[in-house]
Amino acid sequence: MVVKAFKHAWSAYERDAWGMDEYFPIRKEGHNFVPKGFGFTIIDSMDTMVLMGLEEEYQKARDWVVNELTFAQDEYLNVFETTIRVLGGILSSHFLTGSHDQILIDKATDLADRLMGSFGTKSGIPGASLNLITRQPYPPENRELTSTSEATTIQLEFKYLSHITNQTKYFDAVEKVNDMVEKLPKIEGLVPIFLDPETGGFSGVDIRLGSRGDSYYEYLLKQYLLTDGEEPNFRRMYDLSIEGMKKVLLRKTYPTGYLFFGEITTYNPKSISPQMDHLVCFLGGTLALGATGGKFHPSLLHKSPDSNMHKYNPLSRFDEEALLLGEHLTETCWATYTMHPTKLASEITVFNTDQNNNYDTYVKPADVHNLLRPETIESLFILYRITKNPIYRERGWEMFLAFETHCKVETGGYTSLKDSSVVPPILDDKMETFFLAETLKYFYLLFSSEDFFDIEKLVLNTEAHPLPKFNLK
Repeated sequence: MVVKAFKHAWSAYERDAWGMDEYFPIRKEGHNFVPKGFGFTIIDSMDTMVLMGLEEEYQKARDWVVNELTFAQDEYLNVFETTIRVLGGILSSHFLTGSHDQILIDKATDLADRLMGSFGTKSGIPGASLNLITRQPYPPENRELTSTSEATTIQLEFKYLSHITNQTKYFDAVEKVNDMVEKLPKIEGLVPIFLDPETGGFSGVDIRLGSRGDSYYEYLLKQYLLTDGEEPNFRRMYDLSIEGMKKVLLRKTYPTGYLFFGEITTYNPKSISPQMDHLVCFLGGTLALGATGGKFHPSLLHKSPDSNMHKYNPLSRFDEEALLLGEHLTETCWATYTMHPTKLASEITVFNTDQNNNYDTYVKPADVHNLLRPETIESLFILYRITKNPIYRERGWEMFLAFETHCKVETGGYTSLKDSSVVPPILDDKMETFFLAETLKYFYLLFSSEDFFDIEKLVLNTEAHPLPKFNLK
């Protein structure tokens, strides 16, 4: 059914918006981020097609990239989004199709060479946006901050490109950013969500594990994994940040006792704001991956009848606590789905920490939308592969059916929701590219055979584009 869902989404985009960046399924039309577009939906979807065995769809998409896509456009684009979606998508497609398609590497190096201009700031911290013709990092009249996640979530893609092209310049550029951020003062390993490319320092005091902060922590672990443990400083920084999360941000709801990570805000920096983005739900799977390296370990939260059938090595106390915390956090994320009659989560959830109240969660009216996000299904997939506990597959199936029931557009495509808290939900008429790149990919992997897609050997970038581990030369 997941492949059928992908085809339902893809065929509508192909029919109504071919070559355009994103798709509005109710209006049956596309939209470009810049006038000519970059085919974000096409490139973001290609490796999903490869994994699903959709050869005809992949070949048409690949031919468009080869024959139609040009990066020589006098427009500013977000460096982070372009790297994780376009560069990551091309590199992953090249790898998954056998690493023989040189034209894809030519496209990747063309794009990366342009993106290298983003490091041309006073500090070397990349500008948030870049003109792909002038290679100017952000408009001169509009000096802008770069979010910490944007500056530190381009490393996998640039490092892997260096590995397959034997050109060290890509590795060196992002490693300089790593070195700078590593030396900056932090709070228990936690970082503010903005960097100033002019000074190279942090800007502001806001700390959160959701938007603008999330994938900094994700890529600490994944850089360590990508080079097969040969860069231990990233593991050290990751472990320190996990301890900091537990010490500074971790809270519990009343009356049920759900665990969640709050936020430090400019408005009240001495207390923890008890809310969490859906984006934070990636962390359940990341914690489990960091604890086990992708190897089997029985669930520490849910009993499984066949958990004794598999051999496993005991975890250290730190890793055991991390795995259990990852499962607890995913339990909380699952609760944000089941709290609504649609069984679909809202973008941001507020958690009750007052013992005098009899509710665990509520959602502000401005935050009831659902964007077809992948983070919870991502964690369900990783936790299922690690623990082999059927509860994670069962919950994934319930979630898939909820998307089918409330987000599927009969004429083609799937739509985000303006309000996921009511039935019928209020539709928003937008299919984000990450629905095809990530959400449906994680559903497909969750329900696939367990010997398909080895999470011990592959590292998924933050847009779910898989890259193989490699050793430094």
